[in-house]
Amino acid sequence: MITNLLTVECINLNLKGKNKEEIIDELIESLWSNGKLNNKEEYKKAILAREAQSSTGLEEGIAIPHAKTSAVKIPSIAFGLSKEGVDYESLDGEPSKLFFMIAAPANASDTHIEILSKLTTMLLDDEIRENLLKVTTPQEVIDILTSDIKEENNETSIDDSLPEVLAVTACPTGIAHTYMAADALIKKAREMGVNIKVETNGSTGVKNQLTSEEIKNAKGIIVAADKNVEMERFAGKNVEIVPVKEGIKNPEGLIKNALNQSAPIYQANTTGEKVSTKKEKTGFYKHLMSGVSNMLPFVVGGGILIAISFMFGIQSSNPSDPSFNPLAKLLNDIGGGNAFFLMIPVMAGFIGMSIADRPGFAPAMVGGLISLNNGGGFLGGLIGGFLGGYIVVFLKKLFAKLPESFEGLKPVLLYPLFGIFITGALMYGVIINPIAALNSGVTTFLQGLGTGNLVLLGALLGGMMAVDMGGPVNKSAFTFGIMMITAGNYYPHAAVMAGGMVPPLGIALATTFFKNKFSRDERDAGKVCYVMGLSFITEGAIPFAAADPIRVIPACVIGAAIAGGLSMLFGVQLPAPHGGLFVLPVVTNPVMYLISIVLGSVVTALIIGFIKKPVQE
Repeated sequence: MITNLLTVECINLNLKGKNKEEIIDELIESLWSNGKLNNKEEYKKAILAREAQSSTGLEEGIAIPHAKTSAVKIPSIAFGLSKEGVDYESLDGEPSKLFFMIAAPANASDTHIEILSKLTTMLLDDEIRENLLKVTTPQEVIDILTSDIKEENNETSIDDSLPEVLAVTACPTGIAHTYMAADALIKKAREMGVNIKVETNGSTGVKNQLTSEEIKNAKGIIVAADKNVEMERFAGKNVEIVPVKEGIKNPEGLIKNALNQSAPIYQANTTGEKVSTKKEKTGFYKHLMSGVSNMLPFVVGGGILIAISFMFGIQSSNPSDPSFNPLAKLLNDIGGGNAFFLMIPVMAGFIGMSIADRPGFAPAMVGGLISLNNGGGFLGGLIGGFLGGYIVVFLKKLFAKLPESFEGLKPVLLYPLFGIFITGALMYGVIINPIAALNSGVTTFLQGLGTGNLVLLGALLGGMMAVDMGGPVNKSAFTFGIMMITAGNYYPHAAVMAGGMVPPLGIALATTFFKNKFSRDERDAGKVCYVMGLSFITEGAIPFAAADPIRVIPACVIGAAIAGGLSMLFGVQLPAPHGGLFVLPVVTNPVMYLISIVLGSVVTALIIGFIKKPVQE
């Protein structure tokens, strides 16, 4: 397994890079030239995104850049040695000389992740590092690593008694730092004669999960994490919260602090039941995206099933209609009666959960269900989600003054009882009637728009899809389209999907017909954009937009707006929320819909082709 991940072809013993980015480029090129990647640019983007979260430069001259992404074809490791060393923003400020670049596919197996993680923890061994600095052939690198792999010991505590110290380690990717920090803490604890248990929140899930009894009896707890971990369970305990690198760099100090109970007492009486040492997006957009992203599987799966049922006839699921078909009814019952039915409550529930963690889920979901059953629709579901979440935040502050004996009752009784009641009472008594009236008014207004205004609306929605290609503007247009589908108006979402398909398709055409304006790698990436565009994956255009935003983004917005406007002009209806051209059979007026998309894509391609400067390779 190890020799499959690290091959001699991906070992470079003479890195020439003088800085961090050059080293990354050399290692990526090693993986790319040996067929380990699907898309070099996307992989680099994932690597740099991980570096932006926190540098993967460690101590003792080691750096482990890594990413888990669909841009990886084969799980692999590239090894590089820099004789002089480069500044890689390491923990100790020293130049880095040993580089392990880990490439994990998005669907990497647990076995691959565990082997990759084991290799990184081996680098904590002084002898291994010293031997790697002396190698003269690539085979020596493999020999050193394979000869030092030992049977993994899953036991994380010194004896069978309850651990004195508990720890949780987690990093954003869950491949390298998570396990290196765990290994460093375990080794140091054994040297100190301290019984420790470490829970890892890695790419393969939570391992060695801490039990309530262990938490209750532990002297102190260490949370070394750069992403969210479950924290409510630690209420009332001394908890040291540090970045994951601190677990690698200073395990002895952290363990001593835990034993001495010098860390602050953790209070789980706010929204902070999950904690991260990294700054994350907060506020309205974060909570909204949490709801929308968790809702999408219901939207896509249910919506496409409904659309397929329409292929038998718009009324084919109605037993009293002459076009009735049992299969169409089955598809409609599954997609519309169940998956689509859950869409708004699920969205509301996850908004509430984003705001107030698990206690916010039930009240918010009930708020969304009340909206669904009483004409509040999508907008009412949004309000119900935020209302349920913030009511639980209020309850947490209110109940914080209760005696400690009530802690166990809060999540199972007090929060759901009062949260659901207050949310439901406010939804029924204050919110639902005005929102239902507004919802009905918006639908009536759109149905009454003249052709000219409909074209403007379609152009606006289409253009919004190309502004930030997956960001808040894009998601706002997409969400509006779904809201109109739930209201039975299928025109706006046709414009939305047309606008979302144009950026990658337009760029793909530009890379095909204006080859001198793009590098070889960009032309290769452009071929992938054909597939992404046809699949309604607007994000396929992001690498090109990021590389040349001043020219690419306006061209994409103009083409997308034209496609959206033409879709409305031709009266195209689309009952499926996703799928691109794969749902063309359920589109009304499909020929004109294709013409709208093609014209918008051609306009984008022509603008890019004329205003973009030639590339000198």
